[in-house]
Amino acid sequence: MKQQKPEWAQPRRSFLSRILAGVGAFGAAFGVADVSALQSSPASSGGFQPARHSEDDWLEQPSAKHRIFYDNTTPGGLAQALYFARNCFVANASGYNLADADLAQIICMRHESTSFAFTDAMWVKYGAALAEWAGTFVDPKTNNVPTINVFMVSGYGDTLKNGNVTIDQMAKRGVRFAVCAMATRAAAQVAARKTGGNVDAIVKELTENLVPNGHMVSAGIVAVNRAQERSYSLVSVV
Repeated sequence: MKQQKPEWAQPRRSFLSRILAGVGAFGAAFGVADVSALQSSPASSGGFQPARHSEDDWLEQPSAKHRIFYDNTTPGGLAQALYFARNCFVANASGYNLADADLAQIICMRHESTSFAFTDAMWVKYGAALAEWAGTFVDPKTNNVPTINVFMVSGYGDTLKNGNVTIDQMAKRGVRFAVCAMATRAAAQVAARKTGGNVDAIVKELTENLVPNGHMVSAGIVAVNRAQERSYSLVSVV
């Protein structure tokens, strides 16, 4: 008579099958419908779970099916971010039959691009300081310090990289703009030095004169982090 192998000598796969069956029975007994989900959940495996803060709730756009966040730090990067945001609307409409409201698109304005987060009135008043903070930016049409926000108007052609796509156009289609508060204060310090004004007063004035759909964030780099934690795809534009 053929001798039966002891249990410890049984094939490994059979042994594991019995273990998994036992786990399944445990799940059924204690009301766990999907044991595999329990095994893979970040909470049960000790995976990282980012904290949620009410200050970041503005990032939410419940109607959106896709989320894109454009990070940039220069005027040229901002120009291309506007252009890419427009292209994203066009391609999603033609290729997927999606409406503008199906996309949550946010363009970050931080470091040197922060200067263009403010209205024409601020450029009339603080143009020299904003241009200096933007890397000694000059109006491509006049070769002088701008007295308008050049990304709020079309007609610059190839002299800017935005393809005549303006902040106002994208705002009307639902694009939002994250504005760096730290860079805003830095620009205000330049403005105070040039005009003899008060830094806090200038910060308040700039904050009250944001471009359409502008939202002040504690820092642009923080907004980059928070957006990714809320499932935005990051596009870095230079």
